Amino acid sequence: MIIVPIKEGENIEKALKKFKRKFEKTGIVRELRDRRTFEKPSVKRRDQLKKAIYVQHLQLNEE
Repeated sequence: MIIVPIKEGENIEKALKKFKRKFEKTGIVRELRDRRTFEKPSVKRRDQLKKAIYVQHLQLNEE
């Protein structure tokens, strides 16, 4: 459970911002999206390799 301590007189928007930040750090939404469909381990590895090649290509073009 996420607990956000609020100081006396603190703005509610700041408290909501803190809550959202803590919620994102837990990674719950990302995990739920990943669990919607099953992806074979070989497909995951292939996608990671494609992404790594793409990023490396971008870095080489930047230089």
